[in-house]
Amino acid sequence: MTTNVLIASQLKKNNLSKKENVNYLVRILARFGNIPKIDGINIISSKKEPESFKIIPGESLIIGSAYLKNPILALIYLRYGIEWQIWFKALDQDKSATLLCDFAALRVTRMFYDLLPKQDKIQLKDDHYILTDFIIENESIGLDFLETKKEFLKKLQLFHDYPSSEIKLKKSWEPIVECLAKPTELLLMSGGDLRLNVDEEELLNKYGCRPFPRPEAFTFASSTATSVSNYAFGKTEKARANLIRKSLLIGKKKASSDFSELLKSDLKDALVLDNECEIIFSPSGTDSALQIAGIAQIVTKKEIAHILVGSDETGSGVPAALEGCHFENTTALGLPIKKGERIEGFRTVEVAKIPFRDKKGMLKTSLELDDEVFKAIIKANDLGKYLVLHIMDQSKLGYQAPSAELIQELNKIKNLSIQIIVDGSQLRLDSKDINDYINKGYIVTITGSKYYTGPPYSGALIVPNEVSEIKELKEETLPKGLSNYYNYSDWPDSWICSKELSNGFNYGASMRWNAAIAEMKRYYKTPLLYRNLGIEMFCNYVEESIKEAPFLEQLFDEEFQIHSENNEDIGLKNIRTIFPFFIKKGNNVLDEENVKKLYLLLNSDLSKHFQDVSLEILRVASQKCHIGQAVKVLHRSDVQSAVLRISLGARVISDSWKDRDVSIFFSSIEEQMNQITVIIKKIELIVNHPQLVKG
Repeated sequence: MTTNVLIASQLKKNNLSKKENVNYLVRILARFGNIPKIDGINIISSKKEPESFKIIPGESLIIGSAYLKNPILALIYLRYGIEWQIWFKALDQDKSATLLCDFAALRVTRMFYDLLPKQDKIQLKDDHYILTDFIIENESIGLDFLETKKEFLKKLQLFHDYPSSEIKLKKSWEPIVECLAKPTELLLMSGGDLRLNVDEEELLNKYGCRPFPRPEAFTFASSTATSVSNYAFGKTEKARANLIRKSLLIGKKKASSDFSELLKSDLKDALVLDNECEIIFSPSGTDSALQIAGIAQIVTKKEIAHILVGSDETGSGVPAALEGCHFENTTALGLPIKKGERIEGFRTVEVAKIPFRDKKGMLKTSLELDDEVFKAIIKANDLGKYLVLHIMDQSKLGYQAPSAELIQELNKIKNLSIQIIVDGSQLRLDSKDINDYINKGYIVTITGSKYYTGPPYSGALIVPNEVSEIKELKEETLPKGLSNYYNYSDWPDSWICSKELSNGFNYGASMRWNAAIAEMKRYYKTPLLYRNLGIEMFCNYVEESIKEAPFLEQLFDEEFQIHSENNEDIGLKNIRTIFPFFIKKGNNVLDEENVKKLYLLLNSDLSKHFQDVSLEILRVASQKCHIGQAVKVLHRSDVQSAVLRISLGARVISDSWKDRDVSIFFSSIEEQMNQITVIIKKIELIVNHPQLVKG
């Protein structure tokens, strides 16, 4: 007896509906968000053969009801079977080449097991099955497996009854397996640095995100980072499957290069950018800053001065990167280096930091910032230096500087040698804003992981054509040490300067960009009128909700408020979408340490701390709420505090428009506004129970 209904139909048949099993089973089923979806493959449960697991190549997976008594066991076997089918389809259903499918599926499933929480792994210790026993006993599965584990290989091949006469992979397959026989969630964690690693309990990185969907959390953390959505994760899993197929067909190098060019083209299309501009990908916004530093080194022989506006609200590693120094102890390519040391090939440069706040922690006025920037430019220019001016278009707290008037004044300075960089890392810009910058000859730095809620990290430079045509970029060579950071496939093909970079490919950064571009495309499917109305509706609600909460205090300084100048075209640049606030207990603002603790508590299930309370309080306590990380700010009472941030992200709009119905669209935004109410209630709950913060 078989049925196309997989686990749900087994609840009653196998006594899985007992109270002690239901919550656990539901939690495991939620993990199916990171199980690949593969077209044309049915998953069938079998009660007749409860101990069987069968792969019908290109058609289905059959799993016995005995596996379903342990949902983690079922999860492992299904992950193996689906991966097997992915590689089988990539091989154009060649039954003589199933050895590759066996090996790739085993390798991926072992990595998938590594990413299970500890509490899930414990559930496997008492069930002894061929696949799980092997995975638990073997920490890694290298290419030598096929020669050393021949007997186990025969057992694997019983799953599909198409044994291979070969025990070695083709040489051309080996690099493809090394790079792409990895779960998508692991790829999304790779090609960056240690900040992408997750803890063993909640599988969260330092930004409170997972590398696979986390739909159970209320998430308004786009000013920091966001867990990947189900939609983008599915699109990225399909991109991995397509890349496997193309790599097997035309070779890894050509397939990877084509994928990089496709991403660049898709990014231009998504943001409606001038086709003549160039895209340079990087693993993070800080890596983009290092790319700018490298470009500056070869476009001029003069001494270089970087003027970094908003230095206190950009990435912490950016000043070091602009100086041509290592900003971490490993590069995104996984190579060990020493933080703080100068990168080989860089000349000494000056970096003038111009923070938004003064030494006392008070926000400077717009006039004060303009004056400081202007003086720094005059000083460097009088010394005959080449200037790189980094202007800020929305910082992590939503500030912009210097003013447009100051930029216009630069035209009056004689013999000024300058390149302007726009820090648009938050990407709270519309395409017309980006194109305006490009048309002025400015380089724009962006990320896909802020407003557009792609997974962290993903950086890029948008380079105008007039910069791209600088002859030194086609004649000189980038500093040698950058070969430890970047692959030449990320750079424009016509730039000779990048040809001595690594000839590899950063699959992790590319997959993160794939996810971000998927989010951009679906965001722009929402008609402009509804998009703008939805943005204003949501943002007005957030602002009013913070104002009405007596235990919250908005950060905003009136001079830096963003106002729409044209009610018919609100635009991301002209409306505040990041809402920072202090947290108070009575009349006293919480200090920085306690704000950071509260941030972590917000993103956790606190229900165990509350007993004999109303159902409403229990629901608020248990709800995981992910908002923008704490940013150190001096309160006007002279207390060194920090602000948290609730931020609009593209998903507020795109998730609401998924049914493409106007009435549902606004109702969906209201549902997300209700989530804001829950977040604020949870903050109040924590504030009113100070033992949580102290604990």
